[in-house]
Amino acid sequence: MRVMPTVLVVEDESAIAELIAVNLRHNGFRPIWAMDSVTAQREMNAALPDLILLDWMLPGESGLVLAKRWRADPRTQVVPLIMLTARGDESDRVAGLDAGADDYIAKPFSTKELLARIRAVLRRRTPEQVGEVIVIGALVLDPATYRVSFEERPLKLGPTEFKLLHFLMGHSERVHSRAQLLDKVWGDHVYIEERTVDVHVKRLREALAQAGSMVETVRGAGYRLTANPVPAAAVTEKAGV
Repeated sequence: MRVMPTVLVVEDESAIAELIAVNLRHNGFRPIWAMDSVTAQREMNAALPDLILLDWMLPGESGLVLAKRWRADPRTQVVPLIMLTARGDESDRVAGLDAGADDYIAKPFSTKELLARIRAVLRRRTPEQVGEVIVIGALVLDPATYRVSFEERPLKLGPTEFKLLHFLMGHSERVHSRAQLLDKVWGDHVYIEERTVDVHVKRLREALAQAGSMVETVRGAGYRLTANPVPAAAVTEKAGV
């Protein structure tokens, strides 16, 4: 018997939650509803879902606070998370992505779009668990165990940052445009904007800490991962600053 993916719906408006739940059930998912942060945390403590739909505005702690907490916890940081919110400004979308969301959808939204985004987020998790260990300098990525280390020190990456790093390390020294990264890392997710790539690259560099400089910005072209990053001082001198 096929196991239905579990989706934790964290939404305080019962009408919206019921609409989402009905559509999820009709499309092969098992929804679990949490109407506030306390209930959501209790559900996460009991069992991890396959994906989280998280409303920004909640009674008590906001969805943004929950997203940051779950991304900081090694147990919950790999669970895909899509934020639902009436806040549609670019700064709000960036704040949601910076908090750890894999995707962001503004209300009102169509159920078809929501389901497409859910499937896309779940699809792009699948390849993360396969392949051989990749070593670039002192940076090591093991897809089988979902581990990344630099100079033998473990690093914590979210699921999208892991997928992005996996691709960049597998194609090191090559420059990839934002459009190419959207195609290779996000797949056929037509709703993702190119700005999203910049946000996830920023988060990837922060997660890599000392190794962050290995992810280089190539002005006017895109990004590449290199074993021999150009020192910041050298870049400044070359620019004549």
